[in-house]
Amino acid sequence: MKRFLLVLAALFATTAVAGAQTFPSNLFDGPIDGSAASFIIRTFGVITVLSLAPGILVMVTSFPRFIIAFSILRSGMGLQTTPANLILISLALFMTFYVMTPTFDKAWNDGVQPLLNNQITEEQAATRIADPFRTFMAANVRDEDLSLFVDLARERGQSVGTPQNIDLRVLIPAFMISELRRGFEIGFLVVLPFLVIDLVVATLTMSMGMMMLPPTTIALPFKILFFVMIDGWNLLVGSMVRSFS
Repeated sequence: MKRFLLVLAALFATTAVAGAQTFPSNLFDGPIDGSAASFIIRTFGVITVLSLAPGILVMVTSFPRFIIAFSILRSGMGLQTTPANLILISLALFMTFYVMTPTFDKAWNDGVQPLLNNQITEEQAATRIADPFRTFMAANVRDEDLSLFVDLARERGQSVGTPQNIDLRVLIPAFMISELRRGFEIGFLVVLPFLVIDLVVATLTMSMGMMMLPPTTIALPFKILFFVMIDGWNLLVGSMVRSFS
């Protein structure tokens, strides 16, 4: 966890380090010149990026796929608040750390550690930290989604990079919608057995003439029992972890 937070801090603060090294001495006691204006703009830019850090974390990791599947699982079982949102989010976060550990380690060893040892510049560190995330996203993005954003970028005259080094402005949105699609695909497969149980219970209650008894009341314990008997958490989490390249 500590290393993960340090990687993120280094990724979003490399520009701030460069700005701090050239802090203008007359920032508060003289007219603002070009260097002072550049420092102010750079500082506000870094603060803005840091405030958006949680959203950026969601965009470039496996977190969306986990949280979508877990949320659909809870809805499919008919449970409103169990497991609680805190538990689902925490589980999704720790599974994200598990999947992303090789990426975080590479970003740390190639970018953060050399920067702390003054072996590379801030610009080089930012590139080396971003490269492992680019590799992860490129390995898990759908070709159709990537082609969509590449075509949209070219229609607007924007650069898309090379096939081996795709621009992050193109890769990140393509990766996001890919994760949303895969999350809903997994959610559909998870909910389908529970839907069958609901239909069977509803048919039985209707045939027995119990019109006033909600079928979900009877189906809920059967769905929980079914999920526990098949070791559902083990199967779901294991399958989702293996689904990442």
